[in-house]
Amino acid sequence: MTGNMKMSDLGRAVWWEVQADGTLQCGLCAHGCCLRDGQRGLCGVRVRREDRIDSLVYGRIVAEHVDPIEKKPVFHVLPGSLSYSIATHGCNFRCLHCQNAGISQVPRGMAVETSGVFRRPEQIIVSAIAGGCRSISYTYVEPTIFFEYAYDCCLLAFENGLKNIFVSNGYMTKEVVVVLAPVLTAINIDLKSFRDAFYKKVCGARVQPVLDTIIRCREAGIWVEVTTLIIPGMNDGDNELSQIASFLSKIDRTIPWHVSGYHPAYQMMEPPSTRQSALERARQIGFDQGLHHVYTGNRPGSGGEDTSCPNCGLLLISRQGFRVKVNRLRAGCCPACSSQLAGIW
Repeated sequence: MTGNMKMSDLGRAVWWEVQADGTLQCGLCAHGCCLRDGQRGLCGVRVRREDRIDSLVYGRIVAEHVDPIEKKPVFHVLPGSLSYSIATHGCNFRCLHCQNAGISQVPRGMAVETSGVFRRPEQIIVSAIAGGCRSISYTYVEPTIFFEYAYDCCLLAFENGLKNIFVSNGYMTKEVVVVLAPVLTAINIDLKSFRDAFYKKVCGARVQPVLDTIIRCREAGIWVEVTTLIIPGMNDGDNELSQIASFLSKIDRTIPWHVSGYHPAYQMMEPPSTRQSALERARQIGFDQGLHHVYTGNRPGSGGEDTSCPNCGLLLISRQGFRVKVNRLRAGCCPACSSQLAGIW
């Protein structure tokens, strides 16, 4: 781990590296913001205070829900179970089509340190267990920006037999992956495009750090699922989708790829909603590139949410939206051919 790691009285860790020009460089995400005293990072929730960088949102919960784990979407971890979902304000992306812009996009100068409700990690664990959840999901915004709080919750969840799931844009540094790996069960990473031009225009970021994170998480033993939101006219070309599917297949053919339908949102209202036929085409491209599991999202009842055995083809898990209708797995294996299905069951 680079930089310094200290715990404040509230458990807020600060993680930085001193630069030659006197700035402090945040070590959490690939932006690597270099801050002078009083400056906030691009995420809007990390600030330099004299000789340290602080999180402004440790424990400041603005979203807290019991969700089906399929909503993340995570299909190959404890299917049909509930996950306790939490988020603070802030994000290190500026996605023009963000579905959660009300909490992810922090206006300049917003007093996020008093936002939401303060919840200690112990309270999150108690609420998760009381809600019948088998996991905690750090979601709705990029969880890397509230890493210190998420990590403290992960530690307690792990000790109490709960799984931990990140729903992430994948812009974290390799140091974050190393620290998270022992306590993070699974991660769903948005791979929004395979082109830098898309990432720069739509998200204010670059694609390579996301690709690196997918590889690092899989190598670290974290269960990885990937989501691509199919936006008409922007990232739905056959060549680009083939590149994404080929990239994933070369890492591990068992990585589930979720190709989800777009709905106009936030500052990007012009592209129309994705047609079902486009999702089906993307799904077939994934299979053609050798992926074992490709799912269509945001179109419940289409049949693209089901899991079949990659060995014999038997329908193993039938879903409709976020609901598991049938689960034929036996101890994670196909009842017909006894093949082990990749995932955490």
